[in-house]
Amino acid sequence: MHEQYQSCIEACQQCEIECEHCVTACLEEADVAERTHCIKMMRDCADICAQTARWMARDSHHAPNIVQLCADICEDSARHCAKFTEEHCRRCTEAMRKCADACSKMAGMATSR
Repeated sequence: MHEQYQSCIEACQQCEIECEHCVTACLEEADVAERTHCIKMMRDCADICAQTARWMARDSHHAPNIVQLCADICEDSARHCAKFTEEHCRRCTEAMRKCADACSKMAGMATSR
């Protein structure tokens, strides 16, 4: 049953990986103090992406609810990460936007059933 979620699951997993990588890289940046809020947001984003992927994989009854929350968190986090110009931040921002888009589409499909 989880096959209907497959592309969204993959977007969530990729976003989680990019967020974790970006957090690690940001902690090594000279201006790490200026990135504190963004780092916290990326950690939240990575966590919600991981949880969302798990709920979709198990075809949870609550998956439609969490995909919308995931979309909102990814979009908000992407706005903050986009303020930084390093390659790891660009990749992370792109992954968050792709995940937000995939989750928004999935949430829309779930509400139209």
